[in-house]
Amino acid sequence: MLFLVAALLLLGIVIGTAALVPVPVTAVAAGVIAAWLLAFAVRERQARKQRGHS
Repeated sequence: MLFLVAALLLLGIVIGTAALVPVPVTAVAAGVIAAWLLAFAVRERQARKQRGHS
């Protein structure tokens, strides 16, 4: 429950920040976050495949 509250608080801060900064800055930040999430997903998938074959 505490994690959920912290996540919602952080989301509110990020949305508030996105409303105040210029659109190109927001787009670059969104791209960086998307790339990080994609890299994380690929790494997790590879780790899951390695654990499954052992």
